[in-house]
Amino acid sequence: MRLNENTLLLGKKVVLVPYTAEHVPRYHEWMKSEELQRLTASEPLTLEQEYSMQRSWREDADKCTFIVLDAEKWQARPSTTEDSCMAGDVNLFLTDLRDPSLGEIEVMIAEPSCRGKGFGTEAVLMMMSYVTKLGLTKFEAKIGQGNEPSIRMFRKLHFEQVAVNSVFQEVTLRLTMNEHERQWLLEQTSHVEEKCYIDGSSESH
Repeated sequence: MRLNENTLLLGKKVVLVPYTAEHVPRYHEWMKSEELQRLTASEPLTLEQEYSMQRSWREDADKCTFIVLDAEKWQARPSTTEDSCMAGDVNLFLTDLRDPSLGEIEVMIAEPSCRGKGFGTEAVLMMMSYVTKLGLTKFEAKIGQGNEPSIRMFRKLHFEQVAVNSVFQEVTLRLTMNEHERQWLLEQTSHVEEKCYIDGSSESH
């Protein structure tokens, strides 16, 4: 989605940046992990296929993707490269053409040293806050039944279980944004700064 191609979101624990070609080699290494393939229901791709996927995610109007960076490492730039700060990704898919107010959200903290630190929680909050400008009022997360940490995280973010698919062994959780939830989201993301992202760097927006 071109909406976010020049957008950097700066949080307390994480920084969200657009998924660019620079990030592909590290992402490709992550996705060789059988555990991540299982948790994300993904098939392994070649490096060339991964570059093609990155381009399509950037161009497609129904996907919004950010790479999740470790904010502490990122603040140490320029002594560190952006790809060495990568922790995972967060995605928003417009899955129902009949309902443009509904988005499916997913997050992956792929770097083992970055798990259990609240990175996924902040990344999801920041993504939800960012895409409300698209008029989204409902969010869904589809998670494998065995992925208890992810299910617990979304429940803490006020998502409620609405369906179980025993064939795909996944649960669907949903959050509908009423006025109370909007205010809560605003409070949770009041610290986030939006900056302009240009080729791995940022400037005030």
